[in-house]
Amino acid sequence: MHTRRTLLAAALVCAAGLPLAVRAAEAWPGRPITLVVPGAAGGSTDIPARLLAQKLAERLGQPVIVDNRPGAGGSIGASQVARAQPDGYTVLVGNTGSNAINYTAYKKLPYRSEDFIALTDMISFANVLVVPQASPVRSLDALLRAARQAPGKLAFSSAGVGQTTHLMGELLRERTGVDVVHVPYRGSAPATAAIVSGETQFMFDNLTASLVHIKAGKLHPIAVTGATREHELPEVPTATELGLPDFNKVGWMGFFLPAQTPPAVVHKLTDNLVAVLRDPEVVRRYRELGGRPGGMPQAQFTQLVDNDRRSWGALITSRQLQLD
Repeated sequence: MHTRRTLLAAALVCAAGLPLAVRAAEAWPGRPITLVVPGAAGGSTDIPARLLAQKLAERLGQPVIVDNRPGAGGSIGASQVARAQPDGYTVLVGNTGSNAINYTAYKKLPYRSEDFIALTDMISFANVLVVPQASPVRSLDALLRAARQAPGKLAFSSAGVGQTTHLMGELLRERTGVDVVHVPYRGSAPATAAIVSGETQFMFDNLTASLVHIKAGKLHPIAVTGATREHELPEVPTATELGLPDFNKVGWMGFFLPAQTPPAVVHKLTDNLVAVLRDPEVVRRYRELGGRPGGMPQAQFTQLVDNDRRSWGALITSRQLQLD
């Protein structure tokens, strides 16, 4: 008994002497984790987040709760995490909008880029330049010719002002000088419906949203915006292959913690997220969604976020697209 008490006392003394960050990491996770999704249930961010939450819970032995906080271009959910305790139990499933575009797009934003620590990407999606199946346009050159022959007549739809589907159209304007009309809709579904019906003439649609219509023969793909061709559309060239410079933009979703989260907790969570993202079932399901599974190193993801914040910011400023 005496020996047991001595060993327990020694253990407590050793634990008390450990740095706070190390003790926090050793204790984490000691309770449920919340993934804050800045979008609606059933949306493009929510679906892959829920799949990952289930796998992460199994790995950590703690519940992982998905908390949907849609609104204001993702700003509501992002600001909630920015104000949360930096303890590793509140995680933002951010995206290109909430954690790159919004910093320039909105004149007033309730958070800053410095409020977050980027961990790793969850999934990325190329946009795909599509036209209605009935359109005579079948190539990028043909689309640009049609736009130049009828300035201000061709319209492209988007999921809303400031969304990547909008900004890709603005990037096309800037890179080629074509005069086309932007028609924003309230979300991806009505924007995609507009291009399917021929209400608009083209769109840089999220690959996930348009893939089902492409496979059904309702939309014709002209180009994808990633650096490489897409697994689901191997015959469709990239915009860069077709001569558009600096056009390899993709939409990404990834994980962020509040600033000041102990580094040991950051590393432990990141390692577990990457392990889940390597799970064969997660990889398969994400590819079925038309996306590329994430899991890049933290430094690489941080650089991607910073680069997109600067490049999208420069486009928004040059095109004078800032929102109130």
